[in-house]
Amino acid sequence: MLSTWIRVIRIRFLLASVIAVSVGLALSWWQTQQIDVLSAILTLGGVLALHASVDLLNDYWDFKRGIDTNTKRTQMSGGTGVLPEGLLKPSQVYRAGIGFLILGSIIGSYFVYINGIIIGVILGFAILSIYFYSTKIVDSGLAELFVTIKGTMIVLGTFFIQTSEITITPILAGIVVGVLSSLVLFITSFPDFDADKSKGRKTLVISVGKEKATAIFWIFPIITYGIIILGVFLETFPVFSLITLVTIPIIIQSGRDLKKSFQNDVQMVPVMKKTLTFSRITGALLVVGILFNFVY
Repeated sequence: MLSTWIRVIRIRFLLASVIAVSVGLALSWWQTQQIDVLSAILTLGGVLALHASVDLLNDYWDFKRGIDTNTKRTQMSGGTGVLPEGLLKPSQVYRAGIGFLILGSIIGSYFVYINGIIIGVILGFAILSIYFYSTKIVDSGLAELFVTIKGTMIVLGTFFIQTSEITITPILAGIVVGVLSSLVLFITSFPDFDADKSKGRKTLVISVGKEKATAIFWIFPIITYGIIILGVFLETFPVFSLITLVTIPIIIQSGRDLKKSFQNDVQMVPVMKKTLTFSRITGALLVVGILFNFVY
């Protein structure tokens, strides 16, 4: 049973939130040379609870709408398969999703009490967008934008909790983190194209078509690297943030493979894996670059 819950929560995808919180903490350490450890732990716990909530509710709604029963599941796409396989009841997954949402909200409310209205605004956005993500947000074609905003708010919120300040640095870093996560969502929507479209879902890939989407793919790394390079040039980011550029070969290979494989779900699996690897390594290297600058 435990393995089933780990599967439906999509543990490996929670790493995106770990990276987002880590970036916020690294930036606050770089600028203040101190970290409130208890606040850091609570922040991470709250963010992970909210992330788990959106994944659970997404599985629930995709099953209820018949999307997960109408798609060919791969290692990287098509949902977790837990509900179509009957391993859990839909009501169990829904209640768990709401439970994590409440848990994350309680932790967030603590920071609203301590840190004020800024965290309240971020928490309010998170609660509403998480609950409506799998219906209203995805159906309107705003999923990639939502994920980018989510990443930005996690980094900014983490930074603000530690420093009580809002600066351009965590905002730009948050956009980088958000775009990296958005890219993963974008690439994994290719195999789900037909199932999503048949049930009224409107992803970015559906909006522009698969072939055009292979060109749009490049926008994500361009924004990512562009912001990092600009940040270093303006001295908003430490110079060692440029270590993220070592992942350029990975994303180039992913983009080339996508052009050849976008019509074949089986061939798309390695492309999705490479893109996920690019996203996670680039995010992790951003943390390393920030911390290494402090040590240096």
